[in-house]
Amino acid sequence: MAASLLLACCVTSVTWAQADKKTDDDKPADPDTGESTVEEKTLGLLPQPLQQYGIKFAATYIGEALANITGGLQRGGVYEGRLNLAVDIDLQKLAGLSQLTFHANVFQIHGNGLSRSNLQNFFVVSGIEALPTTRLYEAYFEKQWGDKIVSLKMGQLAADSEFFNTKYTDVFTNASLGWPAITAIDLPSGGPSPPLAAMGARLLVNVNQNFSLLGAIFDGNQAGPGPDDPQLRNRYGVNFRVNDPPLLLGQIQYAWNNKKGDPNLTGQIKLGGWHHFDKFADQRTASNGISLANRLSSGMPLMLSGDVGAWGVLEQQVYKVPQSDDRGIGVFARVSLAPSDRNLIDRYADAGIEFIGLDGRRPLDKFGVAFGYAHVSKRAQSLDLDYQQFAAAGWPLRSFEGLITAAYQYQILNGWTAQPNVQYIIHPGGGATLPGGPLGGHSLKNAAVLGLRTTLKF
Repeated sequence: MAASLLLACCVTSVTWAQADKKTDDDKPADPDTGESTVEEKTLGLLPQPLQQYGIKFAATYIGEALANITGGLQRGGVYEGRLNLAVDIDLQKLAGLSQLTFHANVFQIHGNGLSRSNLQNFFVVSGIEALPTTRLYEAYFEKQWGDKIVSLKMGQLAADSEFFNTKYTDVFTNASLGWPAITAIDLPSGGPSPPLAAMGARLLVNVNQNFSLLGAIFDGNQAGPGPDDPQLRNRYGVNFRVNDPPLLLGQIQYAWNNKKGDPNLTGQIKLGGWHHFDKFADQRTASNGISLANRLSSGMPLMLSGDVGAWGVLEQQVYKVPQSDDRGIGVFARVSLAPSDRNLIDRYADAGIEFIGLDGRRPLDKFGVAFGYAHVSKRAQSLDLDYQQFAAAGWPLRSFEGLITAAYQYQILNGWTAQPNVQYIIHPGGGATLPGGPLGGHSLKNAAVLGLRTTLKF
């Protein structure tokens, strides 16, 4: 599917203008807030001495306190933070290069992650959770043709801001409501998403006002192969790998009532998929053909060629505040499937509702409630049954992980928000830690998580 979309993007000829769309997906998105780094609400504290030459700087800090008061591997709390420093350069203003821009940003990450240390779960409770370091994230050139009709990005890119995404998740702090857990877990190194972008190219074709095609090719393992944590293998974001088996992504998008000032309710549907050309470990069978739980196994999984996945996204505005475009109520749903034999997660779904600026006195405040479901693949569940047979009758069986979350984003000033949030994790890790890992088959209880995030855009 992804390869077909890439080909379609390359041969499509279009002439429709896109300047009056309600949302502009062609501008660099701040990974912290989803807003454009070119046109954003800030505190106005960051000097912009070179803006007349087309050079704009952006700085965002997120600080977050989280605690699981029940469940997980152990109870506890953490503080974590991320400083994001970005630069956007309009090379048409700077050097006369028509419709060419450059974007780059660096993360300074500190603190400890709650999911990593306390929960061992799939739905990582924070989108900024990562190992402490200073790393390059994205660095790419973007060339446009026509009036935002065709856009090509090349360099070190992330996929989460354009693929498998919906605008009605921006109030939530759980990582999976950005880049879903199925792709974060099934793809090598988590796929091209925070905190690890990958070398690649992305082509967007706006066929007309409503219909667009999106395709991308990435290096398939931005951290490179190895048994340790991918964030350690690419600690500073400068591996720039291009020789790993590739990852292809493709997506078709159809939106309705999406012109600025349109009084009708806007919505969008996205259908997409991915294909990875690497080898993937069988979730149950060893290289010598018997269960990995059997002491007679080789201890090395059977390797299977290639992997694929598919997704669908639906978002719909169900109420609009009069005389506004974005204020109102929006709902979303996402689903995804992947093969059971080579993936830990084979079925995924999430859905939710977001309330945006309903109170005229606080037009920028947001509130949302969402639900998520990640199913442990049948092949992985069969391995758990094998461990009951070969290791211990009481070995825990994994089934699924669920998420219930609510968050409120309170606008203190332009560029400064506070976000209290609550999350309830059902069956963390599917109900147990990974068999064969350092903790063996340790059962995990449902976890209640409380959090408070503040975001400062300077």
